[in-house]
Amino acid sequence: MTSDLANQIGLVKHSVLVAGHRTSVSLEPEFWLALKRLAQANKRSVNAEIGVIDAGRGSRNLSSAIRLAILSAYESRLDL
Repeated sequence: MTSDLANQIGLVKHSVLVAGHRTSVSLEPEFWLALKRLAQANKRSVNAEIGVIDAGRGSRNLSSAIRLAILSAYESRLDL
């Protein structure tokens, strides 16, 4: 996705370090905030939280895996 298109649909791109490699992740601002809260709740940095998500994502796109991890965390708090 081009950065112009990402900006148009409200995505924010951040460079992160995952498994010793730099990569960029595009998420909506609300998901970045939720990811920061998830990392704090797990007593990890955002990069460390992304590393945990990355390790278990299988063939999923990393941005999608992050969104699903956040959804799962919220669902577990709501006991759905």
